[in-house]
Amino acid sequence: MELTIKDLETLKKKGKTEAQLNEELIMLQEGFPYLKIEGAATPGHGIFVLDEKMENQAMDIWDQFLASGAKVTKMVPASGAASRMFKDLFAFINGKDDKPSNDFMKKFFNEIEKFAFFHQLNETCIKLYGRSIDSLVKEKRYKDVVKALIEKEGLNYGQLPKALLSFHKYLGGVRTSIEEHLAEGAQYAGGKDGKVNVHFTVSEDHIPLVNLKFEEAKGKLQHEFGVEYALSTSIQKPSTDTVAANLDGTPYRENDSLFFRPGGHGALIENLNDIDADVIFIKNIDNVVPDSKREDTIRYKKIIGGVLVGIKQKADEYCKQLSKGTPDEAKLNEMIDFLHKNLCISHDSTDSMNPAQKADFIYKKLNRPFRVCGMVRNEGEPGGGPFLAYNTDGTVSPQILESTQIDPENKEAQKMMKEATHFNPVDLVVSTKSWDGKKFNLPEYVDKATGFISIKSREGVEIKALELPGLWNGAMSDWNTILVEVPLSTFNPVKTVNDLLRDAHQ
Repeated sequence: MELTIKDLETLKKKGKTEAQLNEELIMLQEGFPYLKIEGAATPGHGIFVLDEKMENQAMDIWDQFLASGAKVTKMVPASGAASRMFKDLFAFINGKDDKPSNDFMKKFFNEIEKFAFFHQLNETCIKLYGRSIDSLVKEKRYKDVVKALIEKEGLNYGQLPKALLSFHKYLGGVRTSIEEHLAEGAQYAGGKDGKVNVHFTVSEDHIPLVNLKFEEAKGKLQHEFGVEYALSTSIQKPSTDTVAANLDGTPYRENDSLFFRPGGHGALIENLNDIDADVIFIKNIDNVVPDSKREDTIRYKKIIGGVLVGIKQKADEYCKQLSKGTPDEAKLNEMIDFLHKNLCISHDSTDSMNPAQKADFIYKKLNRPFRVCGMVRNEGEPGGGPFLAYNTDGTVSPQILESTQIDPENKEAQKMMKEATHFNPVDLVVSTKSWDGKKFNLPEYVDKATGFISIKSREGVEIKALELPGLWNGAMSDWNTILVEVPLSTFNPVKTVNDLLRDAHQ
């Protein structure tokens, strides 16, 4: 493809190369292969279900790890506006009905006083209309109440990031989700020095607001939890934006310029790669609960942290032995057994390898990034989640897959998908350093063949959008993955505004 001077300038501004552009256009033209799976990961077959003794051991390991002076960081993907959370409210103010006519809107107004933002909204209504919420409702001015919440002239919740929305009520005040993440981090991620490192990925527009909220909240929270916070933020790098294409695969252009879109949460592997810590927790911005409902969350964060540290320490010990030469056969078989039992990695041909080949195979498998993923029992319809998947080197290992990665025409694969018992609530703890303390370069461990293509509408034109391999899917494909069951009580996402009315958020 011939690039114009304008194209080259666009690429330079984005920090992308011509080779990357061509690679993306080929992906948009050819699509992605489906993954071959051995089966759903289930308890005893890829998912570990710990008994109370094992849980307590893991918590002890975690406490010792923190006491050793290790550096822990909590990473919270918090990019983007909360507009999808208010989709029903936008539909209401743009619709024909002047009063709530569906169950969602009826619930919103019937329980409006339960929202943590109620008092702020009430003050905003008085400021905008000279009326309280109660008066506006009596006058059937429902749309004015909603506008005061989501539109720019009011609280602007429709455009703010979820990080800055009031989630929970407390005596004498409210907390936003960013404040709840800070509170939560203090309870399991505080280092020996009392420092709690929290990293938020946010959009560039929101960085000043996030920093302002942090400065406003940190004094009170530091006093309350007896810690010191170190906050850092980063933006999704422009170089991770992906080019859009017409339906025939040719580049889509606007004003004669190549058009790029954000590449999805998989782009955050670059942000994760920039964090220097011994262990990093990853959890979505909207999955937080108030102090009174957090007991299970803290317990299981420590448990999955302890599982990671315990298994990683053993793997590092083996890597150190392997770096000194080929161990005897008994030791090699012990290591192979460790791969099978603790990392659920299987390979048909290890028996036919000679000792040097076996040692090389084990070292390559153990000296990689590690992650422990909390898995929640699937109470609804089976879909994407934990599976045992085939890798390019012939091994089978645990992976977190989206349903789009599994062939809809393959009846056997679809049957396996329906057998899935768990799903991924984005509850991860990771180690990104090698056995000798060097940082891995995480983009090297991404499976580029696991992206996907979606069809979007852009100003009335249908275009192909390229999604990068997801952060906890293909971006971590070549990692060691340990799946551990955690209770449903640790998963309380806020996908719509009415989710804030659920017991977990009251």
